[in-house]
Amino acid sequence: MTRKSPSVSDDLQRLLPLTPAVFFILFALSQGEKHGYAIMQEVAVLSDGKFRMGPGTLYTTIQRLLELSLIEETDTGTGGRRRIYRLSRTGRIIFKAEVGRMHGVVKRALDRQPQLQEGA
Repeated sequence: MTRKSPSVSDDLQRLLPLTPAVFFILFALSQGEKHGYAIMQEVAVLSDGKFRMGPGTLYTTIQRLLELSLIEETDTGTGGRRRIYRLSRTGRIIFKAEVGRMHGVVKRALDRQPQLQEGA
């Protein structure tokens, strides 16, 4: 049974759980604006190198996130040579909802499996 996040609309609720590519792009942008290559580098850091995405996956996912209005392109004043992205208000809401969902899953797993807890 999936519980609905109280601040996420029904049409966005269908995105949860987020795919790893979407999650890590939103995670990378949660600390501020970045261009595509910086997003790829940050994803590698955030995942401890366990999730890497190539340019094809990155830019296909970015295009989808732009269409869903989860991220927005910022005006860099560089004549469009480098595209800079940031989370939209909606993107921040869906990212927080996913982190909350994940937190709940991990908490339930630890509650049911005491041997998974630190020091056990």
